[in-house]
Amino acid sequence: MNDLFRHDSNDAIERHRLDGPTFRRVIEKEPGRRTQVRRRRGGRLFALGGSLLLASGLMLGGWGNHALKQEVMATARHDRDFVPSLRVATVAANPVTVSVTLPGTTAAFAAANIYARATGYIAKRHVDIGDHIKAGDLLANLAVPELDHQISQNEATLDQLKSGLEQARANRDLAQVTWDRDAPLVQKGWVTPQQGDTDRLGLQARVAAVAVAEANVSSQQNLLQVLRQNRDYASVVAPFDGVVTQRNVDVGSLVQGNAASGTFMFEMMQQDVIRVSVYVPQDAAFGVTPGVEAVVRVPELADREFRGKVTRIAEALQSGTRTLLTEIDIANSDGVLSAGVYCAVELHIPRKTPSLLVPADALIFNRNGIQVAVVNNGKAEFRKINVKRDLGTRVEVDSGIRAGDQVILNPPINLGDGSSVRPVLDAPAT
Repeated sequence: MNDLFRHDSNDAIERHRLDGPTFRRVIEKEPGRRTQVRRRRGGRLFALGGSLLLASGLMLGGWGNHALKQEVMATARHDRDFVPSLRVATVAANPVTVSVTLPGTTAAFAAANIYARATGYIAKRHVDIGDHIKAGDLLANLAVPELDHQISQNEATLDQLKSGLEQARANRDLAQVTWDRDAPLVQKGWVTPQQGDTDRLGLQARVAAVAVAEANVSSQQNLLQVLRQNRDYASVVAPFDGVVTQRNVDVGSLVQGNAASGTFMFEMMQQDVIRVSVYVPQDAAFGVTPGVEAVVRVPELADREFRGKVTRIAEALQSGTRTLLTEIDIANSDGVLSAGVYCAVELHIPRKTPSLLVPADALIFNRNGIQVAVVNNGKAEFRKINVKRDLGTRVEVDSGIRAGDQVILNPPINLGDGSSVRPVLDAPAT
């Protein structure tokens, strides 16, 4: 009953909460009720606030979800309709000639080492290092007394053999006359056959003796010719027009005239024409032929260019280096170029097969090989290419594209075949 009464009292208090005086009198009469009423009021206010917060959270969550959905849809539409602007470069065709610069070495057009062919002493030396001489000019005289004695002795022997030849011919003629006289007599029986055989065979012996004497004379003449030729070698002459670049003898020097170990006397070079040797690598060698233009530059002669043409090639590459020996003749009438000089040779070699230049930034490497993306009617078109040479920032290509095509530089990873693109022209490949 007390609890029921208390509950009814509380309801009465709530019903009369707007009646200020009544409410105050009830509270004053029951002090414990004051705290209970305050608690009920706070609980209801808390519940009301929680409801409001929950409703606000639900509203905010719904609005955020809607905004996120709208943003995703907008991003999808943007990705679908977006056309990226990509840098492109124009593919250029290689020139008809390829310019290759290679190291080379100059050499004299003709060079000769002059060796002694006769043994003796240098009686006189007529030239020195740096002298310009003509073909046939005397370089040195050798004193060869032993050779002179041999020539004199063999000349006397030749005279003796010639006298013996004359004697043999006279005996042959006598035997011929005797046989001519006795032959008819033998036939008539006035001379015995034995005498006839003696005369006939004696004539044959005299004829053979004449042949032997003639052979001895010819042999001696050949020997004298060799000795006199060796005597001529005592006068050392220039084989061609040129300059003396080395001298190894002086007056009084003993020289040995031996074909294998003869004394090296002088070195000569013909320098009015300079021969330049250069080794062309395989990738350019197939276009090198006689007549290809060349420019020779020497670092120490920076203000001069020496122009010439390929004169001769080896026709075969060296197996060790895969290079082709090529020679170029350079006119050197003023003598500015010297033999043995390092130089740079620029060759203008005709290109055997046409090719194109593509920036290395345009290459795409994937499972399909090496490709490039070409802009065709506003869309990316992937094409497979064949790279011939890597030139660093560019590559040389011989198939898959044409001159004038626009290739995409640094293509993005999400670029697909057929994707729409907006080309922005970059510097052309040169």
